[in-house]
Amino acid sequence: MKGIAVLGAGSYGTALAIQLARRGTPVWLWGRDRAALAAMQEQRINQRYLPEAHFPIGLTATSDLRLAIESSEELLIAVPSHALRETLRKCEPLLLPGQGIACAMKGIETGTGKLVHEVVGEELGETRDLAVISGPTFAKELGLGLPTAVTVASSNLAYAERIAHALHGDGFRAYTAADVIGVEIGGAVKNVLAIAVGIADGLGLGANTRAALITRGLAEIMRLGESMGAKPETLMGLSGLGDLVLTCTDNQSRNRRMGLLLAQGKSVTEATAEIRQVVEGVRVAPEVRRLAEQRHVSMPITEQVCRVLLGEISAVEAVRALATRPAKPENH
Repeated sequence: MKGIAVLGAGSYGTALAIQLARRGTPVWLWGRDRAALAAMQEQRINQRYLPEAHFPIGLTATSDLRLAIESSEELLIAVPSHALRETLRKCEPLLLPGQGIACAMKGIETGTGKLVHEVVGEELGETRDLAVISGPTFAKELGLGLPTAVTVASSNLAYAERIAHALHGDGFRAYTAADVIGVEIGGAVKNVLAIAVGIADGLGLGANTRAALITRGLAEIMRLGESMGAKPETLMGLSGLGDLVLTCTDNQSRNRRMGLLLAQGKSVTEATAEIRQVVEGVRVAPEVRRLAEQRHVSMPITEQVCRVLLGEISAVEAVRALATRPAKPENH
């Protein structure tokens, strides 16, 4: 493989770039901050986001987008979901014939409710190979080389296998799938549910409540996914259940930490300032609720998280609203 340009030098983009370079692929890690990228290239580390994960030989950090794209056979985009369209527009005039696009962000576009593959199709057309990467992955652990597994999904299975092959090895397992929508829905909605679990844990409601929220949260993912054409087995896999459990149960999760801080009475603005990174669940929650309303899908946990984020109710009131819902069959 000629090389891969990883666009997005945050924690996850950096961790993926490190993994690709470990496996022998030449990698160009691109970001917009010229001074920060120059420091990464000189120090061979991303001091801000992954200070313990050193860059392997073959990883080049650069702020030159043209150089990164022209030096690479594939693009792996790992910017936050709200920056995807802008990034694609920067790339479009520089793209080479035959370059494929792999996307490793977990979200839904703010304002449009578009999934990642829909945004890429609108900006770059439908002819380029496209894959989405998702699964239970914390950037720090991936950067350190701890065992990790993801799903790489594409309508072109050969392309999914190509991207998976570049990532797979050294304790990192990359599985392939054709269910792009399922992988995207699982990766996006779990962020909202992790905020709910963080709120409950922050209020000291115990392990029973945590387990109930995760299980009923999975039911919400399954209902929405089914309405959009996702396969149940995808949502029960790494990019659905696996990522949901990870994000809800470990404080490395920014979304869980957001919930913990909201339970302390902090505002979304105050909590975001303390976390100091993008919290995808805050942005995606209204979009998930809108999708659910459009498809007449019941998502009560998502609804209460949205109301807390908008300041309509307190964290305690949200939990009370969920706890006092009428009894119903579990499979409804």
